[in-house]
Amino acid sequence: MKRLCSAILVVLSLGCSLPIDAKNVVNLAIEQRPLYQRDHYLHALLAAAFRAAKYPTVINEVLVHPHQQRTLLMLDENQADVYWSMTSPEREHLAIAVPVPLFKGFIGKRALLTKREFLPRFKEVKTKQDLMAFTAIQGHDWPDTKILAQNGLAVRPLANYQAMFNLVISGRVDYFPRSFIEVTSELKQINSEQLAIVPNVYISYPSAFYFFVSNNKPELAEVLLIGLNAMKSSGEFDQLFNSYFAEDLAGLPFTEKSAIEIKLENDYFQPQKKEP
Repeated sequence: MKRLCSAILVVLSLGCSLPIDAKNVVNLAIEQRPLYQRDHYLHALLAAAFRAAKYPTVINEVLVHPHQQRTLLMLDENQADVYWSMTSPEREHLAIAVPVPLFKGFIGKRALLTKREFLPRFKEVKTKQDLMAFTAIQGHDWPDTKILAQNGLAVRPLANYQAMFNLVISGRVDYFPRSFIEVTSELKQINSEQLAIVPNVYISYPSAFYFFVSNNKPELAEVLLIGLNAMKSSGEFDQLFNSYFAEDLAGLPFTEKSAIEIKLENDYFQPQKKEP
C-alpha cells in the first residue's frame, strides 16, 4: 500500500495531462489452459478499469505456463506487467496487489465438486470435522491448499489443473473445492456427467482475488486502483459482474434456509485487505 500511496501523487499530479492520444502497451499474463467465463470477465474488467481511469491502453497478452507463483515472479522480472490471482502475503511481496476484490468475496465461497456417485457420502457432512474424513484436490502452489491444510482438512496438491478434474472423475480424491463464480462454467467446459456439485453444503474462508502489477510499475497499479474505484462508484463494476455471474450464482444448488456453510480460518489473508 505504501507503493500505491506514493504512486498516487504521481498520477494525480499528471491529472488531465495523461496522454489521451498515445496508447500505453500493457503486457497481461494469460495462462496456457482453456479459458473460462471468469477469465473473460477479468479481461473485460481490466480494459474497463483503464477506460474509467482515462488511461488509453493496448492490452498485449503474454502466454505463460499455468503456474501461479512462477507467473508472479515473471512480473518481478519485467516479463509481464499485470496478472490476476488470489492473494496471500507471499504474493503481495512478489508484486503490487491492487486492493479491490474482483469477485466481490465469492472467490472464498467454495462449492464441493465431486464424482456423482459419491454424492451420498456427503449427506451427513455438516461440520469441518465431518469434512476431515474426505480428501480434497487443489493446486500445489495455490493459497487454498495451505488454507485447507491449516484447517485440518486432507488435501492433495497437484500441478496440472486439468488433471484435477480427472482425479475427481476417477474417484481417486473425494472432492475439488471450486469457487461459486468458477464451478458452473467449468462444468460446462468439461461436460462430464460424472461430475456434480454437492448440494446445500459448501466451505468458505475470507479471501480476495486481485489484479497484481509488476513491482517496477507502481504508477500502473495506481491507475488500476483509480479506475476500479471509479467503476464501483458509478455502478459499472456491479453491472459487469452481474452480466457474467448473476445467472450462474442463482443456479447453484444451495437454498438460503437449508444450505450449510462450513467456515474455515485463513491466516494467509491480511486483515487490512478484508472486504467490508
